[in-house]
Amino acid sequence: MNLSKQIKKYRDRDGLSQEMLAEKLYVSRQTISNWENEHSYPDIHNLLLMSVLFNVTLDELVKGDVEIMRNELSKKEWNKRSVQMVVGLLGTTLLIGPSTRFFGNIGLLIPAVCWLFAMHGALKIEKMKKDRQMKTYSQIIAFYDGKTIEEEEVRKNARRDFWIKVALVVEFGVVGGFLAALSLHFS
Repeated sequence: MNLSKQIKKYRDRDGLSQEMLAEKLYVSRQTISNWENEHSYPDIHNLLLMSVLFNVTLDELVKGDVEIMRNELSKKEWNKRSVQMVVGLLGTTLLIGPSTRFFGNIGLLIPAVCWLFAMHGALKIEKMKKDRQMKTYSQIIAFYDGKTIEEEEVRKNARRDFWIKVALVVEFGVVGGFLAALSLHFS
């Protein structure tokens, strides 16, 4: 994480050895070493002491780590919503036939619920894209990789990404229709 580099940077800037910093914070030299090698993380008390000692704000000291943590939480949310969307679409596709066979037309409610589940995930993803001002899948991939994409590249990829969306919708529609027709044929 970034905090380990920040501690080392400010310690070196102020000409402090690990031993000297440890004495000022009332911790062991090994504790400082563990912080700088990312084996452990300082508690809030020590973070506040270091911000005063280094004459920097707490935000300056941990800003990079907060951003990394925020990105990790965001990635988890993206993954969760992506899984929700895929599971919902697969459930929709796979349950059309069996549910209509066993329950008749009323059985279409089961895949409809799966579809709503998938659409909820898709809408959440679209909202996350909008909140981060992302327009293309390339930007999402760059976000996952911790990179940024230039605006020119965004425009270049926007058309391709649109057709990818269209192809995915058509593909799920064709597969769903095929499975529904197949189930009706055997019922």
